[in-house]
Amino acid sequence: MAKDKKQPRPRAETPKGFRDYFGAEVTERSEMLRQIAGVYHRYGFEALESSAVETVEALGKFLPDVDRPNEGVFAWQEADEEGKGDWMALRYDLTAPLARVYAQHRNDLPTPYRRYAMGPVWRNEKPGPGRFRQFYQCDADTVGAATVAADAEICAMLSDTLEVVGIPRGDYVVRVNNRKVLNGVLEVMGLTGEDQRAAVLRTIDKFDKVGEAGVRELLGKGRLDASGAYIDGVGLASEQAEPVLAFLTSKGADNGATLANLRAAIGTSEIGAKGVEELAEIADLLAAQGYGPDRIVIDPSVVRGLGYYTGPVFEAELTFEILDEKGRPRQFGSVAGGGRYDDLVKRFTGQEVPATGVSIGVDRLLAALRAKGRIGQEAAAGPVVVTVMDRDRMADYQAMVAELRAAGIRAEVYLGNPKNFGNQLKYADKRNSPVAVIEGGAEKEAGVVQIKDLILGAEIAKNATLEEWKDRPSQYEVPRDQLVAKVREILEGQG
Repeated sequence: MAKDKKQPRPRAETPKGFRDYFGAEVTERSEMLRQIAGVYHRYGFEALESSAVETVEALGKFLPDVDRPNEGVFAWQEADEEGKGDWMALRYDLTAPLARVYAQHRNDLPTPYRRYAMGPVWRNEKPGPGRFRQFYQCDADTVGAATVAADAEICAMLSDTLEVVGIPRGDYVVRVNNRKVLNGVLEVMGLTGEDQRAAVLRTIDKFDKVGEAGVRELLGKGRLDASGAYIDGVGLASEQAEPVLAFLTSKGADNGATLANLRAAIGTSEIGAKGVEELAEIADLLAAQGYGPDRIVIDPSVVRGLGYYTGPVFEAELTFEILDEKGRPRQFGSVAGGGRYDDLVKRFTGQEVPATGVSIGVDRLLAALRAKGRIGQEAAAGPVVVTVMDRDRMADYQAMVAELRAAGIRAEVYLGNPKNFGNQLKYADKRNSPVAVIEGGAEKEAGVVQIKDLILGAEIAKNATLEEWKDRPSQYEVPRDQLVAKVREILEGQG
């Protein structure tokens, strides 16, 4: 009789494009989410937690910067008796679910509806260095407000948020543009066919990568890319392409100069003039609140996802330099973006519903703070560890941690094999514990406990020859009823 084939063991590895997050990273992210939520809440936004799964139909074709959006999601078909169940997908952002929620519950929600949402999103895209298929976003949106005061408020809130999480003024700038201005430019160019307009939009989206000269070539006959491959252009004559280039390069010395340049770029276009007026109003509203161009600036070079938005667009860029994996200096770049998207809810209701919002990439913000040495430089303090000298007295040790926890002190009993006391201290060291509590039989009989300052003990061990450490004890014997007070004293002394 043939032996059953042994099943191979599964490989212990994360799926491609995903990663695991451990204690300190999770704590840092939780703290950042708390800080961001605090700003959003202060601005009057209410929390919303929607489903991580939506129907593909509800998600629709609104994923920015992707030609065929449904290819960019993790999707599956629900099984039914006829094999024709709904297609479901993990959400790729927090905006598309908001459109469904608002359309579904609009009769019960206030207008405008101001909500914030935080959580993971998933994109079925090719992973790369620092680019994962699951990442966190923090969104805030106003649905039902047509005034650009809502857009200005989002920009101000984004600026405040960056400063609260640890990006000081001078290390970031929020750039603002308007899709209506670009529509005016396209109108002046005389582009009427949707295919040609789409090709021009795709070319404009490459401005930050190829610059003015590259866009000029791509609007014309085409260009060689860095790999040597030839990229076909849109085929516009040079004079026809000029309004686009004037638009992209119209940033002046101040907002006033930029707006003047934009007025020249859009010519007689009414929609373009409306866009410039909206930018001027946003600049005035922000200036009245004290947000100058050192924090928020009109900048036509912001072209992210312009095919998705219907009015103002904005992007937060970190302006400081970091070193890449090869040690070369480069700017950190964008960490947040958003804008006005008045067509999204219309898919469900048939009526245009104005909406504007912003999405912050939490993982990128955390990476920026780590790159600047503002977080992650020291391991987070672990819990106080109560060691086990006698396994038959576990109730005594559990009573100790209960007292410490009741006093607000993080604590745990060592739950491994207590036979080797040295292993217990090694465990405390690996946990980065600040204090260890020791009570053997002799201490129990005398009514005392030993409290070991592990941080000071490590310093003394490192600097044993220095005179300054000689008279500083790292272990104390105190009456049992003074356990909590002494541990708190040591923790406060450690800062």
